Amino acid sequence: MPEASQADLALARPELGEEEERLVLEVLRSGSLSLGPMLERFENEFAEWLGVEHAVATNSGTAALHLGVRALGWGRGDAVVLSPFTFVASANALLYEGVRPQFADVDPVTLDLDPEAAATAISDDTVGLMPIDIFGFPSEIARFESLAGERGLGLLEDAAQAIGALDAEGRKVGSRGIATAFAFYANKQITTGEGGILVCPDHEMAARVRSERNQGRSPDMSRMDHTGLGFNYRMSDISAAIGVAQVERLDEILSRRAEVAAAYGERLGQIAGLTLPESGAGLAVRSWFVYPVMVDEGVDRDRVIERLGASGIPSKAYLPSVHLFPQFADFGYGPGDFPVAEAASARSLALPFHGGLSPADLDRVSAALEEVLDA
Repeated sequence: MPEASQADLALARPELGEEEERLVLEVLRSGSLSLGPMLERFENEFAEWLGVEHAVATNSGTAALHLGVRALGWGRGDAVVLSPFTFVASANALLYEGVRPQFADVDPVTLDLDPEAAATAISDDTVGLMPIDIFGFPSEIARFESLAGERGLGLLEDAAQAIGALDAEGRKVGSRGIATAFAFYANKQITTGEGGILVCPDHEMAARVRSERNQGRSPDMSRMDHTGLGFNYRMSDISAAIGVAQVERLDEILSRRAEVAAAYGERLGQIAGLTLPESGAGLAVRSWFVYPVMVDEGVDRDRVIERLGASGIPSKAYLPSVHLFPQFADFGYGPGDFPVAEAASARSLALPFHGGLSPADLDRVSAALEEVLDA
């Protein structure tokens, strides 16, 4: 880990260096800022790292999810099962196409969608499953593959927070041949500033997604033919340049974040009143997106956040249960529907986390948190 730093603590911080700067300047000087060679290079290098053939970059993880929903043919009158303990983009991507989010509760340890709860939630209008690798912990994807096969359902994995995670079979998340969306916002493991990517299982899906991210334009870019509905979901070559540099040292970035997470665990494991995130189980390995802890039941989480802030330690309630958001009110969801998810939402908070945290930074956070919980 880095040596002690005097800089103010940040909740998250991207790891950027000279190579990102060099490649961005290369793009600027080339004059090819969109749909150029750097975008193709980023897609190819990401696909090679992951071990897949088809990866289509977009201008956000939300866009990647939305195009995945469309590519799977999910639309008005359909329902898709997912967890309410997620960033709202997961469910919004369904609303864009008139799909009903069919929420089901989460596993109390991993906080991922519980396969048994998902199976129970399936109804006659269910057409798909959207397991979410929350906080970078891989969902039980093999079980969801089996469930989807048994019930004739589509499958779209939301791996926005999980680049580099390994599933229960030791395989990289996103490499199993199912549609999988990743995100590269500035607080993710790697970043393109804003951006995402959809891993597609075959050429046909990839071709459709490439067209729809570019206003439905035909593959022959010499003509202004638009063969169907599309969107302005293109990733710029400037963003792609940052992504190329990030992918080239992705393993290093992931390793450093895992070291910081382990060091947090050594310190916070001695503090009463906290539940720490699991790093993995068997062959499954978390990719460290954030460092979320849960305070004991009965502890005022929001008060903990307030007091940490007064000590100069940023933290954040992470995550709310989205079924309680107003845009989902018409579906009839309410408090108490998903008790495990709602309890996690009430008790969880994210601590400062990025690869640049020093041992002194971690000592400072741990001491402040212990003091707040002892008060």
